[in-house]
Amino acid sequence: MVIPVHDVNPVRRTPYVTYALIAANVLVFLFTPGIAGSVAGGSDLAQLCHLQAFMDHYAAVPRELIHHQMPQVVPTGQVGIGRSGPGCVVGPPGYDKSPALSVFTAMFLHGSWLHLLGNMLFLLIFGNNVEDRMGHIRFFLFYVFCGYAAGYGFALLNASSGDPLIGASGAIAGVLGAYLVLYPRARVWVLVPFLIFLPLPLRLPAWLVLGFWFVLQAVYSSGEGVSDAGTVAYAAHIVGFLVGMVLAWPLKPGTPPPPEPRGLLFGRRARPRHGW
Repeated sequence: MVIPVHDVNPVRRTPYVTYALIAANVLVFLFTPGIAGSVAGGSDLAQLCHLQAFMDHYAAVPRELIHHQMPQVVPTGQVGIGRSGPGCVVGPPGYDKSPALSVFTAMFLHGSWLHLLGNMLFLLIFGNNVEDRMGHIRFFLFYVFCGYAAGYGFALLNASSGDPLIGASGAIAGVLGAYLVLYPRARVWVLVPFLIFLPLPLRLPAWLVLGFWFVLQAVYSSGEGVSDAGTVAYAAHIVGFLVGMVLAWPLKPGTPPPPEPRGLLFGRRARPRHGW
């Protein structure tokens, strides 16, 4: 797996929306009921029940999005004792859930620190340049639209699923697709696993880094190479990425090129270019 850490592509203005999105995702994660146990390294049953109830309320569920089949009973967040022992109590929902709105709220929910930090790393590296090219308001609308396209795209492919869909991955995948269209030649510093344990830093073109990422999502979505393909919405990543590419394409003409690379490149020193 290639891990990006920095791109060589300066921006002209402060990416306020990118920073705000990162802050919002982190704050929602920290204030998610029941998440404190996972942060501390362990969760008791009460915390898990609260977390499950919260996710069922605010996460996007494919069956609800496509068929508007709302569940008759949901976790209440309380702990009870049944025939099989302690467990989470279920009952009629005490709220009215909007499936369409749940796609938006689901974009700010994450199930673990690893899930959150991975998404925010990609957003921080690639989101600032896309926001710089689009402008603050247009970038926010673009981000939300890609998230909705990814959510509904995944739901169409899994219409009968009742599993909650959470995470900003679909929207961020749209950002990656836009970056690939706008700045394919920008250089990205990445860490590549070398000899299993030793990360090797390389500076690679964005088209290679993001193209490799997209190919991995396609492979994983088919169930190849992973044992938990059913727990990660790889199809949502693919949909978000393609939608981001399409929406960014009209902006490609006139996009300022990234700076020419200098220094180490693929393990050798880049040669100076001469021209007129």
